[in-house]
Amino acid sequence: MACSVNKTVELNPTLLPLEWLLGTWECDEPGEGSFPTIKPFRYTETLHFSHVGQPVINFMFNAFHAESKKPMHRECGFVRMQPGTNRVAFIIAQNSGLVEIEEGELTGQQLSLQSQQLARTSFAKEPYVKQICRVFQLRPDGKLEQTVSMATDNQPLMQHLRITYRRSS
Repeated sequence: MACSVNKTVELNPTLLPLEWLLGTWECDEPGEGSFPTIKPFRYTETLHFSHVGQPVINFMFNAFHAESKKPMHRECGFVRMQPGTNRVAFIIAQNSGLVEIEEGELTGQQLSLQSQQLARTSFAKEPYVKQICRVFQLRPDGKLEQTVSMATDNQPLMQHLRITYRRSS
């Protein structure tokens, strides 16, 4: 018996303030990553935000090294919005073994998030990530900008990643 999927599911009304995030976003130019404990790098990334009608957005982020094209970090998870508020939560699993809950606020078309909970595999590599802050901003030119700041056991909170995307679908 074949399964059928309704491809025109309406967005749950709770998520209407985040509708601008939906779709696939690809970087225009490589993003830049740096942190005192690693060599600076450039990367490309595709973001995919989708929904199935539930009050949650599904997402998948895939990054590749800009020069070697080798896979780098992968993140997947869910975006939830507290009904009747501008409060947003990202529930994220990373291929590095880090799992996080980031919460924050939606102001217009800017989403500012801070880690609330972090968990990692028992054999995660040190230094351990202690805090993550992430900002998504839809710019007037229609491009999406993401900035990620990070703190570890031995480094204070500072910018780690910055990249700009264009909507591809």
